[in-house]
Amino acid sequence: MHVQTPYMTEDRSMLQRNGMSAADLAGVTWRKSRRSGQLGNCVEAAVLDSGDVAVRNSRHPSGPALIFARDEMAAFLAGARDGDFDDLAC
Repeated sequence: MHVQTPYMTEDRSMLQRNGMSAADLAGVTWRKSRRSGQLGNCVEAAVLDSGDVAVRNSRHPSGPALIFARDEMAAFLAGARDGDFDDLAC
């Protein structure tokens, strides 16, 4: 009898969930903003096979990843462009 780990489905594909280790998202290409500094204090994002978007802290690449649906990420980015979060950078 095969016992599944929390991250594997029956067909051995990866289950993706919020808070999982970013290291468990094997094969994804992480990228960061060109505006990020060289001190490693940036957020990185990757598109998953499911079409969702994973986000991680570049200082902790094996730390938790947050996973968002494309429409959630689009709403966040639109809000950032509109200045909805400008007060957080002060």
